[in-house]
Amino acid sequence: MRKIALLFIFGLIYAEVYSQLATSILPLIPLPKEIKVSNSTFKLTSKTKIVLFEQDFKSEAIFLNNYLKSNFQFELIITPSFPKTGNYILIKHTPSKSDSKEHYELKMNPKNLSIIAETKEGLFYGIQTLLQLMPIEKTVDNKMGAAEVEIPCANISDSPQYQFRSMHLDCSRHFFSKEEVKKYIDYLAIYKFNIFHWHLTDDQGWRIEIKKYPLLTSIGSKRKETLVGRPNDNKYDGIPYNGYYTQEDIKEIVVYAAERHITILPEIEMPGHSTAALAAYPQYSCTGGPFETATKWGIKKEVYCAGNDSTFLFIQNILSEVMDLFPGKYIHIGGDECPKDRWKTCPKCQQRIATEKLVGENELQSYFIKRIEKYVNSKGKQIIGWDEILEGGLAPNAAVMSWRGTEGGITAAKQKHFVVMTPGKPCYFDHYQWKDVNNEPIAFGGYNPLDSVYAYNPTPKSLTEEEGKFILGAQGCVWTEYIADFAKVQYMSLPRMAALSEALWTPSAKKDYNNFISRLKLHSKMLDKLKINYSKHFIKQE
Repeated sequence: MRKIALLFIFGLIYAEVYSQLATSILPLIPLPKEIKVSNSTFKLTSKTKIVLFEQDFKSEAIFLNNYLKSNFQFELIITPSFPKTGNYILIKHTPSKSDSKEHYELKMNPKNLSIIAETKEGLFYGIQTLLQLMPIEKTVDNKMGAAEVEIPCANISDSPQYQFRSMHLDCSRHFFSKEEVKKYIDYLAIYKFNIFHWHLTDDQGWRIEIKKYPLLTSIGSKRKETLVGRPNDNKYDGIPYNGYYTQEDIKEIVVYAAERHITILPEIEMPGHSTAALAAYPQYSCTGGPFETATKWGIKKEVYCAGNDSTFLFIQNILSEVMDLFPGKYIHIGGDECPKDRWKTCPKCQQRIATEKLVGENELQSYFIKRIEKYVNSKGKQIIGWDEILEGGLAPNAAVMSWRGTEGGITAAKQKHFVVMTPGKPCYFDHYQWKDVNNEPIAFGGYNPLDSVYAYNPTPKSLTEEEGKFILGAQGCVWTEYIADFAKVQYMSLPRMAALSEALWTPSAKKDYNNFISRLKLHSKMLDKLKINYSKHFIKQE
């Protein structure tokens, strides 16, 4: 009996060690919360069935089928009943064992594979994990002559640590096509991000069609040329630049993102970073213009006039069309880097300060943001802005994106406002990612290597447990002053996007950078197949 007991114990130890070893070499990013790997495989072929009982989950089953068709050239039959022969993938709705609506389970053995979730979001993330487990290429079973995809069996129970997992893309400084934006959204889906922060307006270009104000795109989307190199070089390419998204383009992209359970957060900058808008409609400035869309990076003095009531009507009309296009809860109103020079000398702005009994221009900006918030709230939505919106007093229901370090986020959380952490270090992916900057493409500056992104914890230790609940999550930012084409967007964002995804999804106790690099080296084969121009510096790391 002792022999049998010892064998049983050794068997359990072996299974646990094998599971740990196997986990380390599976190309899963972000790493699931709980995973146990067996030494068996599930062989997916064109004869495998998808068993689906709940029609609410059909769109996710179709997403899986479309992936198989695109990558392995076969589709599976979707059926509401179990097959009499052959293996199957079961898509199953079950009340979650977790507090997270994004929880999912994968249960696998050679005969069947179950993807279990309470919500469509959870099911989608389970599918994304399954896709990462699939080999890059199908094989051929020589006995049967049929194509098959051999998937290592694992039991997984998983849910994210943070509810707000976001990536940003600046399409104002440089414009990216509708298809390129969709590709970017695909990358977010792979890594289980659920927010796409779309920066659509700035000094250098207005990129969203507003039907009530056509000059925003006919004038504001165009600049006569673009800075080449650093601002102090004062060199320009002399080439006219333009581009914008029609409302039909935006509707299409919103649907595309929603199919991947990604909510788009649009950003319409105010009161600063508004040169492109004022080039089209100078009457909403303090001086009346004329202006032209900026050709150089940096902070501009021309801002919306806070003393002119017609300015607020103009912005409200814009936001009305924006809110009709984007169904998400939040509208990003910028609020950062707003010089007060024009306000200090503008009679209307000074009159506003006096009439409203404000203390200086910082409180005038707070008045501006609060007035916009009141309108946005009246439409059933909320505003979020960069941490400068704290200056002069935070709007009552506003959420804050903390980019100038973590201090703004800490302050907002202590005031019981929701916060998204996106400090320039390490969350700005327009910064250098490799120490040898002379052999890297030109970047904005700074240094955010892969390991610092991976190590990031969005919840500051200085917050109490109760205050920490106001930290919704974090965001990686891709500003494009020095990113003129989509290949460089790919290079600057990947694999740092993958590292951030694990920082936001995987429990801290489970994280291990060396293990991440081992998985990333295997996972990169998927990136190669997708023909993504990712940075390969991690391959050199041991």
